[in-house]
Amino acid sequence: MKREPVPLHVTPVSRNLSTRVTYLGLEWGDLLRIAGGMSLAFFVSGYFDARLLGLPLNLVMLFVVPAVAWPSLRLLKYGRQRGYLTDRWQYRIRPKAYSAQGRDSEYTEPYLAD
Repeated sequence: MKREPVPLHVTPVSRNLSTRVTYLGLEWGDLLRIAGGMSLAFFVSGYFDARLLGLPLNLVMLFVVPAVAWPSLRLLKYGRQRGYLTDRWQYRIRPKAYSAQGRDSEYTEPYLAD
């Protein structure tokens, strides 16, 4: 008995791997940072017996943190590449080496002897 070949069904697949996965215009890592900020603000403000506009401060902070963080992150990250804020933070906290050709004030003797 001779079997006929089964036709291969091909479906188009998106190959744009450089597209960012975003939700509400922010990457998932940024949303996790906002959620962490919300939980930290809720935890810290729970120690204060304060009220703002008749509501407990910890509930107000749950709405204030994302209301401030989301637009500020959107403005800071607009048009920037992926991981921009992380790279900028690491650049600011690392010791600076501006030029590899600059003269060193500590070492005046040649490093290698001829």
